[in-house]
Amino acid sequence: MANATIIPFELPLPQVLPTIEGNVDYRQLRDHLAHIDSLLITSGLEAALMKKDLQGWLGQCKKVGARAQQNRQLHSRRALRCNIARLLIQEDYRGFAARLADSPLLQHFCGISEVLCITVPSKSTLERYDKWWSQAEIQQGVHQLLGLGATAAQALALPEAVDLESAFLDTTCLAANIHYPVDWVLLRDGTRTLMKAVQLIRDQGLKHRMEEPQVFLTRINRLCIQMTHASRQNDETQRQRKKTLRQMDKVIGTVRNHARRYRQLLAQQWHQTQWSQAQAQQVLRRMDQVLEQLPQARKQARQRILQGQSVANADKILSLYEPDIQVIVRKKAGAEVEFGNTLFLAENPQGLILDWELFQDKAPADSALLPWSIGRMEQAYGPKLKAVAADRGFDNEVNRLGLAEDGIYNAVCPRSPRQLRQRSNSWKFKRLQRRRGQTEGRISIIKNVFLDGQVRSKGFTHRALTVTWTVLVHNLWVLARMQMRAEAAKTQAQAA
Repeated sequence: MANATIIPFELPLPQVLPTIEGNVDYRQLRDHLAHIDSLLITSGLEAALMKKDLQGWLGQCKKVGARAQQNRQLHSRRALRCNIARLLIQEDYRGFAARLADSPLLQHFCGISEVLCITVPSKSTLERYDKWWSQAEIQQGVHQLLGLGATAAQALALPEAVDLESAFLDTTCLAANIHYPVDWVLLRDGTRTLMKAVQLIRDQGLKHRMEEPQVFLTRINRLCIQMTHASRQNDETQRQRKKTLRQMDKVIGTVRNHARRYRQLLAQQWHQTQWSQAQAQQVLRRMDQVLEQLPQARKQARQRILQGQSVANADKILSLYEPDIQVIVRKKAGAEVEFGNTLFLAENPQGLILDWELFQDKAPADSALLPWSIGRMEQAYGPKLKAVAADRGFDNEVNRLGLAEDGIYNAVCPRSPRQLRQRSNSWKFKRLQRRRGQTEGRISIIKNVFLDGQVRSKGFTHRALTVTWTVLVHNLWVLARMQMRAEAAKTQAQAA
């Protein structure tokens, strides 16, 4: 195994932060970043992640000098802090690059503040930073942070130890960054992607006899407008919808044939263009992704609109660009059906996320998730769990027996009304169930505050990594708030 010893290196001399008065939001952000900086250092999380990165990097290199390793360590530290700051202020790569160039506070936290010249990472560098560590490595870092908070709270300047004895479980739908999956809109998406790719190829001098790509985009957009204005209320408009779909299907067939010819032309003669082989492969992959799904999308639209038949959820194409999206029927107000992936969360009484999982395929029933989560938490933190609370979806006979055998207090809401009335006589059950209601708020914070309503990352692997980063940043944020409340209480006590 490669030697992953961190070589001590001197950070550049930072600029002095300006004094800002009259802006409480800036002061709160500054305090949060200062406490998170302290947590990263005192917990050893920053050093542990840097060591993991060095171990993988040194394993890929035959011979590395001290200067190169120090440079790698510097970028590793910046990657961690840039990811934390970007998720904390809820910015995308481009927006955060601009904020970082303009904010001395963010520059100081991310370690790029210098007296003479400040070099700000570009959006492409920030994207590479986002993928600097694997999901398993970030997950292990979260477990390390919480475990240290439970055993050495004073070392982290926490007013109380992290509670690993109680867990509150719930699931939600993490919405995908797609439009509503209307059948004929999928056909429009396919036309746009293929014709834009064809236009790129034609701009490189590779041409085949056809009308201009913009002509097909105009036709499909016009037909989409006609389909939108056609109501489903009477037979006449139903016939109009079917007629419009047949016209769209004809356009799609022509587009598909042209795209296949241009795809073959680029694959054979890419060396005649100004593109590198990697750039040509990128365009080919983009076209293949749509060409492979287009026949099924056309069949789906014909079956639903022309034949009036439903399509099973497992067979539906919800997006041409995100294949791992599921139809999640939740039957909640304003969101009876959602499109995305099931997210499982388990929090402790202090609001820290102890366990989480984003499901790529259709998630199992909630009752099956409870023993899996308990097993993961015991593996990560040891057999410290003493009470579990969840809604009635997590209840079944197997779980009740399993919790009793493990000596874990069962505060899961029973499905049976009779059992619920009996359990309600227990003060501990009522207290844990009352606290469980706050888990809905915690889910809202994760989804709507840190993730801004939906994950914009492309591909399930990257979405799962983003969720893990979000959990880490959220837990650092909660721990920093605990420190800040303790300091405020101490200051008030001294003043009194």
